Amino acid sequence: MKLILASTSKYRKELLGRLGIPFEAVSPVCDEESYLAVGLAPRELATTLATAKALSLAAEFPDAVILGSDQVATIDGKILGKPGTHARAMEQLQLMSGRTHQLITAVTIAARGELFGFCDITRLTMRPLTEGEISRYLEADQPLDCAGSYKLECRGITLFSAIESRDHTAIVGLPLIEVTSILRSLGFTF
Repeated sequence: MKLILASTSKYRKELLGRLGIPFEAVSPVCDEESYLAVGLAPRELATTLATAKALSLAAEFPDAVILGSDQVATIDGKILGKPGTHARAMEQLQLMSGRTHQLITAVTIAARGELFGFCDITRLTMRPLTEGEISRYLEADQPLDCAGSYKLECRGITLFSAIESRDHTAIVGLPLIEVTSILRSLGFTF
């Protein structure tokens, strides 16, 4: 059975690679900006994007198991996307400084005409940060391509005072505990 990761994220590729099963990473055909413009709630947005990514490759790979995933950081109901610029990253980290936010990681697995999906929600509390600490952090990790403007797998861990997660791999982008459970039910062995 062929496994397709509907992502070009190096983080998701690395995580899925830990499972020791062969897979192919393929860029999904998904205009994320158009979904953002609709104004969906954070959890609904993450779920919708994960599903759209998986389904975008279904016609090209009809016999494959396709895994789509998306991640949304949110605070006060506001979605914090990938910052893209140093200035936006600074704004996001200042907003989260000394506060708790959520990281919603959604996964959809398309297989045999069925969809298997779930969301993993992590609560993260940032310690109070000075502008200097934020600047030094941004220079060190360059997290401009990460929801919430941090990389927990790197120096981003130093920004936090508490993390509540059912699956720590969700924070990096792919909750492997539930993913392996679904893949096992589809016949994959580890």
